[in-house]
Amino acid sequence: MKTSRSQTVRHALLLSGLLSALLSAAVPAHAEDGKPTRVRGAITAVEGDALKIHSNRGEDFQVVLTPDTQIRGVTLAQVSEIKPGSYIGSAAVPLPDGSLKALEVHVFPPEMAGTGDGHRAFDLTPESTMTNGSVGDLVASNGRTITVNYKGGQKKIVIPDDVPIVNLVPGDRGLLKPGVKVVLQAQKGSDNTLTALSISAGENGVAPPM
Repeated sequence: MKTSRSQTVRHALLLSGLLSALLSAAVPAHAEDGKPTRVRGAITAVEGDALKIHSNRGEDFQVVLTPDTQIRGVTLAQVSEIKPGSYIGSAAVPLPDGSLKALEVHVFPPEMAGTGDGHRAFDLTPESTMTNGSVGDLVASNGRTITVNYKGGQKKIVIPDDVPIVNLVPGDRGLLKPGVKVVLQAQKGSDNTLTALSISAGENGVAPPM
């Protein structure tokens, strides 16, 4: 039985589609063409300039380090370390009154003030946002509430008692060891290679909550 030309073309298109799907599955979720993607997980191996990561989604990736990769340590902090003028970031979800409920808070060192300034969608949970800015008022009553000022706006953020609070501190490759939990931003190249732009690595067993 002969196969028609149209059948041959259809088969080729099907195979091409399957190959594209397999290649897409090999990169982290939420990646968009030309945009960095975020990977959360733990380092399983360090091989020269390459990290092997087992993600929180159960996927395994290899990420390349460069001299330009920014590395930060993540240490535990207390709410008392957040003061008016502190520069912080917070993943949060909206509350009915228009304020935000923090899912986590990370405190930047003074030299990193201005990093990621603004309010935007985030991928920690459905409907979550990320707000980076300077703390204005800080009120302690029935929980903890802060105002965060950023260029073009302001948000009121409620910090529940059980929300993780961490410091971001300068770090280096010495933090990157098997077992260390990380959150990283990576750029996918045309060959699907992931190159780390920035890495936040937990110190002393801390899991970065961002």
